[in-house]
Formats: sequence, C-alpha cells, structure tokens
Amino acid sequence: MTLRQFAGLGALLSLVTPGLAMAADEVAAPVLNSGDTAWMLTSTALVLFMTIPGLALFYGGMVRSKNILSVMMQCFAITGLISILWVVYGYSIAFDTTGMEAGVVNFNSFFGGMGKAFLAGITPSSITGAAALFPEAVFVTFQMTFAIITPALIVGAFAERMKFSAMLIFMAIWFTLVYAPIAHMVWGGVGGLMWDWGVLDFAGGTVVHINAGVAGLVACLVLGKRKGFPTTPMAPHNLGYTLIGAAMLWVGWFGFNAGSAAAANGTAGMAMLVTQIATAAAALGWMFAEWLTHGKPSALGIASGVVAGLVAITPAAGTVGPMGALIIGLAAGVICFFCATSLKRKLGYDDSLDAFGVHGIGGIIGAILTGVFAAPALGGFGTVTDIAAQVWIQCKGVGFTIIYTAIVTFIILKVLDAVMGLRVTEEEEAVGLDLAQHNERGYNL
Repeated sequence: MTLRQFAGLGALLSLVTPGLAMAADEVAAPVLNSGDTAWMLTSTALVLFMTIPGLALFYGGMVRSKNILSVMMQCFAITGLISILWVVYGYSIAFDTTGMEAGVVNFNSFFGGMGKAFLAGITPSSITGAAALFPEAVFVTFQMTFAIITPALIVGAFAERMKFSAMLIFMAIWFTLVYAPIAHMVWGGVGGLMWDWGVLDFAGGTVVHINAGVAGLVACLVLGKRKGFPTTPMAPHNLGYTLIGAAMLWVGWFGFNAGSAAAANGTAGMAMLVTQIATAAAALGWMFAEWLTHGKPSALGIASGVVAGLVAITPAAGTVGPMGALIIGLAAGVICFFCATSLKRKLGYDDSLDAFGVHGIGGIIGAILTGVFAAPALGGFGTVTDIAAQVWIQCKGVGFTIIYTAIVTFIILKVLDAVMGLRVTEEEEAVGLDLAQHNERGYNL
C-alpha cells in the first residue's frame, strides 16, 4: 500500500468510525415507546377510576343511608393519604433493589431500600421497562393506584363503626408495614422473598386481594360487630349505586390486569380477554348458586359475583388461557357465594361488606389455581412444567401473606385501640357516621 493509499484509508476510517460509534450509542440508549406509554397512561387512569368513584359507589350503596358519606369519604381520604406516602417512601420500600441478591434472604428481601425515597432520581427522561420502555413516572403512578385501592378495600370490612381519625392512622401504618413490604417481596425483583420462591402473581392476588381481605377480617374481629348485628336488618340502602360501582370496577379492571403487562402487547390482550371471561363466569356462577339456594337471583349477588371473578383472575391474568379463566371464574363465583353468606353466618363475624368473603377468598382461589392453569399443558402461557410443584409454591405465597398480614394487622389495631380507641360510641353509631364524624348528611330530603 502506498503512502497516498494509506492516508486515504485513514481519512475514510476517520469519517466512518464516528458514524459507527453514533450507531452503537443509538442502539444502547433506551428509546421511549409511545404506544406502550399511551397504554400505561390509560391503564393508570382506569385503576384510579376503580377506587374513585368505583369502589366508593360500590361500598356506598351497600351501607345504610346514614353512613354513605362516611364510606365514600374514607375512599377519597385514603386516595390522598396513600398518594403522598407512596411518593415519600412507599415506592422506595416496594421497588428499590438496594441490597437484594438472588437466593439470599436478608432484610432487603422483605423491605426495599430508601434510594428512591421522595422519588429521588426520577425525571421526565427516566425510562423503565424491559421489552417495553415507558417513563418511570408513569410506572410510579400506575403502582400508586394499586397502593391506593388495597387499603380502600379494607374499608368494607369495618364499615359503619370505625372512627375516621383511627382509620387514617391505621391505614398509614398498615400501608407502611404491610402493603409496601408485601409488594416488594412479590414484585420487587430478584432477591425479593416470594419473587425468589417463584410465586406467580401477575396483578395482585396476594399483594392486593389476600392482603386486603385478611386485614379486613382481622379488623372486623378486633372492632367487633355493628350494634344490632345480626338481628337488626341492615339492608343496602341504594343497590343502584352498588351496581354502578361494580360496573366501574369491571371496566377499570382492564387497566388493573391488562395494564400489568406493562406494554401494549399480546400479554395485555390475553389478560384483557381472560379478565372478561372469568368475570362473566363468576357473575353467572354466583347468580345461579344464589338462585338455587334462595329461590331468587339478586342484583347484589350478581354484583358481588362480578367482583369475585375480577379478584380471582387477577393473579392469573398474564399466564392462563381462556378455558383456565372460565374455570377460575366459575370456582370463584360459587365458592365466594357460600363463604360470603353461609360461612359468615355460621362463624358469626361481621364483615360488613364482605371484604374477606370476596377479596380474601377470591384471591386465595385465584392464586392457587394460577399454579394449575398457567401450565401450557392446560392451555396456559406460563413456564410451569410441574403443576404440583407450582401449586405448592403458590400455597406458600398464600400462607405467608395470610400469616404476615394477620399478625401485623392485629398488632397495629390493638396498639391503636389502646392509644386512641378504634370505634365510635354507641350513640354515634346509632346516629350514623355521616353526622357523627363529618357533620353532613348524604341525603337532605
């Protein structure tokens, strides 16, 4: 090669090399996916819609007219409270991975670090996701809506008898010591206790529903029965509100389940389909079980069946197929009907609006059956090859959540009861919490 040729080759390389470096940088740099971002923004709004106004109306219609505002107020106050706590430290406890190691059980297997407290490091250009890439700010808000609805679900167990001030303090402590750690253990990534166990929970069977259902059961036992329960009639005052709320929950749940795919992809599409199938099956299962048992189907029954189906399919939505969803939905509708009616009467506890009977039992059914129907051999789309082994893992996750939540919830409630008292007075309960706690009436007729 002549000197002229060598010089020419050098000049050519000097032109090409920066272009290659730029191309490499472009490949390495994460690129926001606008389609996934749009879907996650939509899903986030849908999940918030589930609590306000969905759950507020669903629960509000089931209480007596003198307590409608108290239940709706609790849902709205929880929405504000948990939003702030999530920003301050909740997101960090749930999703900061500091100190986590695969297969190593340490403090950070249960609690995330404080590296993301006050949302440190999150900017408009922060991107999260694996195959899908969208702003971390959207993920923070999406997960915030899950953190909001979980304590709001507990309200249904102690409705019509808990002081508003005690409720706020209980929810703040419960969120800190129960919800955020359980979310971290299941969804926090490699090194999280139940993540390393291999527990399958696509959208919150353990994190949201078993968690809230068990806490609700403990709360209603610690507070005791409503005055006059079960001899005094305490019929829902406005089932129209309850049906509207159930419809809002049904629609919003597509964001809850399909949004948990964290992308606008085939998993989200299948999650949406199986959510619809399971919900419809549970609604019919509850309706026909009630029809055969009591002689007539009720509006409250079909609304409760809808929620039972939504709950049960939640942990399974990303891994089961249509036929698995059908079976899960039918099982949830029928079993939750008997648990929310016969079991409650036999055991005598006052779970006012069946938070445990629907969310606790439905979550347990869904979590365990996920281990069965996630198997490709049964039409699922998971990686389950040994159904018995996966069912055992699911049962471990269910058992741990029940025990941890029950113990910590009990301690929180007993301490608060000793310090400030949990219940309103008998006189306030008779007047109704709307007037006694908020000096307002739901209806001025």
